[in-house]
Amino acid sequence: MAKKVTTSKRKKKEKSKVIPALSVLFVFLFVSFSYYAYQIVYTMNVDTKDQETYVYIPTGATYEQAMDSIEASGVIIDPLSLRFMAKLMDYPELVKPGKYKLENGWGNRQLIGVLRAGQQTPVKLTFNNVRLRSQLAEKLAAEVEPSKEEIDALLSDPQYLETLDFDTTNVVSMFIPNTYEVYWTITAEELLQRMKTEYDKFWSQERLDKAEALGLTQREVSTLASIVQAETIKNDEKPRVAGVYLNRLEKGMLLQADPTVVFAVGDFTIRRVLNVHLRHDSPYNTYMYKGLPPGPINMPNISSIDAVLNPESHDYIYFCAKEDFSGYHSFAKTMSEHLANARRYQQALNQRNILK
Repeated sequence: MAKKVTTSKRKKKEKSKVIPALSVLFVFLFVSFSYYAYQIVYTMNVDTKDQETYVYIPTGATYEQAMDSIEASGVIIDPLSLRFMAKLMDYPELVKPGKYKLENGWGNRQLIGVLRAGQQTPVKLTFNNVRLRSQLAEKLAAEVEPSKEEIDALLSDPQYLETLDFDTTNVVSMFIPNTYEVYWTITAEELLQRMKTEYDKFWSQERLDKAEALGLTQREVSTLASIVQAETIKNDEKPRVAGVYLNRLEKGMLLQADPTVVFAVGDFTIRRVLNVHLRHDSPYNTYMYKGLPPGPINMPNISSIDAVLNPESHDYIYFCAKEDFSGYHSFAKTMSEHLANARRYQQALNQRNILK
């Protein structure tokens, strides 16, 4: 009997030791889990090292493809915890395409919250210095999801362009050089529609009235503006250059604009237009064909368009680059004055050994 009592006491004593130990273990596990859960949700998991970092998630991307893109950015500290949080927040079923800026110091919950809500970072779309449709498509495709081929297909489609009141020769002028905010996921068609809307906004009633007073259509203004822009980089000189070409048009003279010949030849390295270039047969060669060419020879900017709409009133019908290579021009009313100016410039070219 005494032995049974001793055994019972021993068991009670052991049990009394186990319960506190289990309690301590439970508290330890609870605290550890809580701490880990806090870390997963709130602790910083994005370290951009103060560099602008973007993630691109293509349209139709799966959860795994999206996570691969995020991890490939190289700024995620603990990819495993990010994936755990993504599953908790149902991100696999809520993947949205877009361009997303990753902010330094973000935790998993904040990052996944932005991604699953589709809170894209707007793209600042800027384009200028464009001569050809293919160049335009390439520049646009570098900033948005649609490919160069998708954009160029629309820019080269006469039937589609007709719905925008443009054609393949003048569609470049629909793009008014400026900075526009769009989303990376914008489609090629949405992009062109947006540019048409911006074009219509740009052509205010005041600008339309000025074009009408000059006897020019919007497209013709843009074409002439592209020539003015190719002739001079000096904004203060553009209205005077525009005045020369308007005087020539009024008199029924050939425009004889060297930049149109360069465009016709297709060699944009030409610095000196020679007789062989002038003989190149093209509707863009204004030494051969009267009036404006079929379309713009570049993408005219706002200052060039407004220079045509607000030309300087004068009697000049000739101009030639100044021999000091300042970027400005010498203007003349008579052929003899012009030839004298041209000789000085040609001598300067020869001295610098600029032969072509």
